[in-house]
Amino acid sequence: MSMDGRTCLVTGSSKGIGRGIAEDLGSRGANVVVNYRSSEAAAHEVKDTIEDSGGNAITVQADVANMGEVQSMYETVTDTYGNIDVLVNNAGITVDKKFENMTREDWDRVMEVNLGGVFNCTKTCFEDIREAHEGRLINISSVVGQQGNYGQANYATTKSGLFGFTRTIALELARDGSTANCVAPGFVKTDMLADVPDRVKEGILERIPLDRFAEVEDIVSMVTFVAQEQSSYMTGQVLGINGGMEW
Repeated sequence: MSMDGRTCLVTGSSKGIGRGIAEDLGSRGANVVVNYRSSEAAAHEVKDTIEDSGGNAITVQADVANMGEVQSMYETVTDTYGNIDVLVNNAGITVDKKFENMTREDWDRVMEVNLGGVFNCTKTCFEDIREAHEGRLINISSVVGQQGNYGQANYATTKSGLFGFTRTIALELARDGSTANCVAPGFVKTDMLADVPDRVKEGILERIPLDRFAEVEDIVSMVTFVAQEQSSYMTGQVLGINGGMEW
């Protein structure tokens, strides 16, 4: 299942799920753009891993919430590899607080990155994806967008918002043969989960029928499938990879 010659931009790919996606796409022959906001050293590690596997990669710094920086990133990518075939909107942040304690600044910052960043990157790359041979837009959401989660009103709202965005863009891309889909992971073994108190993690596990947290590879395998031609008749879908959690 080769990605030879396909140019893939993965936002927020210096660590966690984004890193796993970038490394897997690179191992399959894609030209991978490793985007980061502040984790430069980690981004270069991802690039090195991809190149060690025989792939091609560049690192590009950009805050996805800043349209000017996104446009500069796009220019760097196209100067290096040409048009973008696959955009994976993975970058996101959390500012967790009970709603009664949440400020407008807490709300706005998460909106700016998790939804505003998706707008900025999709808007900038839209024509490339539309004109590509089976272009792909893949938005990374969360089971939290489906279920809600205590102390995450801002985050849950952004992740839920991706469902409607994905469906709409899918309709607008369809006549050109390109697709838009949304992958909604459950709770994954990343740095974000590591920061959750043990008693909370125990409560989460009780809600997961498969009785384990996801490995990064569980999510990566679905994203890689969606990025490839084998997924060409699937668009506008929300793909829950959550161990059987209800929503």
